[in-house]
Amino acid sequence: MPQTPLTYRRWTREEYDRLGELGMFQCERLELIGGHLVVAEPKGSYHVTSVAMVGRALQAALPPGWIVRLQDPIALDDESEPEPDVAVVPGDLTDYVAEHPQRPVLVIEVAEASLAFDRRRKGSLYARGGIQDYWIVNLVDHVLEVYRDPSVDPSAPYGWSYRSVARATPPAAVALLAVPGVRIAVDDLLP
Repeated sequence: MPQTPLTYRRWTREEYDRLGELGMFQCERLELIGGHLVVAEPKGSYHVTSVAMVGRALQAALPPGWIVRLQDPIALDDESEPEPDVAVVPGDLTDYVAEHPQRPVLVIEVAEASLAFDRRRKGSLYARGGIQDYWIVNLVDHVLEVYRDPSVDPSAPYGWSYRSVARATPPAAVALLAVPGVRIAVDDLLP
């Protein structure tokens, strides 16, 4: 008996937001990634502490006019509304009352169990979305991974990847591309 291949239903960001407004996702933390609903990993104390450390380090280093958002959605494209652990966006909080930011100048994922997913899938998604500065606080290897220079890559999950990948360990410091003169010590990002 021949088998029919499975069909996947892709969701748009508009549909996803509407379902959220209707209370459909109250029991689960979900992200819309490339049209698919992805269940977010549980937040252990190590992860939560790391996210708070990253947020504190960035907030202390950035001049006025920049917002550090922790685990909040970004409107990346029509089929993606990820919730990065940290995102830096320009402006004031009231600039985002009507809609989520679309183009953070820096996105950071804090990764332990999600390391492979954050490197390959989210990295490709953020590159496709034009995020110029993507960092992974790698809790497994105790290192900061810095991804830059997004470019077309047909072998990547979403057709894009980063050409520049660097690893930084303490006592190094890393500059933010969009904010000249601001450097963040890797020590301040790792627990």
